[in-house]
Amino acid sequence: MRYMNQKVFENKVESYKRYLKSRGLQQIHQFNTPKFKYPSDNDAKNISTINHIWSGGDRYFKLAYKYYGDPEFWWVIAFYNQKPTEFHLNFGDVVYIPTPLETILFNIGY
Repeated sequence: MRYMNQKVFENKVESYKRYLKSRGLQQIHQFNTPKFKYPSDNDAKNISTINHIWSGGDRYFKLAYKYYGDPEFWWVIAFYNQKPTEFHLNFGDVVYIPTPLETILFNIGY
C-alpha cells in the first residue's frame, strides 16, 4: 500500500548490472523515492491533531494502528512530527497525530 502511487524504474547504474549478473537476474523492480512536502499553514487549517504523550512501549506503528487502524502509516506520524525514528523522541514529548488520515496524505503529496 505504501508504494502504490510510486513509479517503478529500472536502475541503469553500472554497479547494479554487475550485481544482477552475479545473481543471475535480468532486472529488479525499484521504486522511485517519494518527495513529500510538509503541510503549509493554509493546509494545516484542514488538519486536526491528537496530542499523545510519548511513554514507555510507544512505537510509531502502534500509534498508527491505534489512530488510523493501519500500522503501515507510521511514517505519516514520524513525518508530521519531523522525528524520523522513535530514537528522536524522549519520554514526555508530545507527539502530534494528524487527522483525518486522508487529508494529511493529500496535503503532503501522497
